[in-house]
Amino acid sequence: QVQLTESGGGLVQAGGSLRLSCAASGSTFGFNAMGWYRQAPGKQRELVAAISSVGSTAYADAVKGRFTISRDNAKNTVYLQMSSLKPEDTAVYYCNIGTYYNSRTYAPHYWGQGTQVTVSS
Repeated sequence: QVQLTESGGGLVQAGGSLRLSCAASGSTFGFNAMGWYRQAPGKQRELVAAISSVGSTAYADAVKGRFTISRDNAKNTVYLQMSSLKPEDTAVYYCNIGTYYNSRTYAPHYWGQGTQVTVSS
């Protein structure tokens, strides 16, 4: 089992920034990546970004150039730096741990509880 603990969500004005953090604990061996998904009201959950243990990344087109994913392998922690936030970025953001295959394919296996990000206009 893997436990994922998220922090950093909140309310921010459009154009502002937030940083999400997620620490993984438990049986994390065997997984080579961590990432973030999000789900807005009435919409499907979608990949935001993922990063492998060697630093390879995948981003949704909607966040490229605005969001940056990073990780601290020693701490089993992944970060999502979100800048130039837009109202359409409003969603519950879910941390996950899983398998990174390439820049277009990431398979999450365990999920966090989610943290709300609200961007006001």
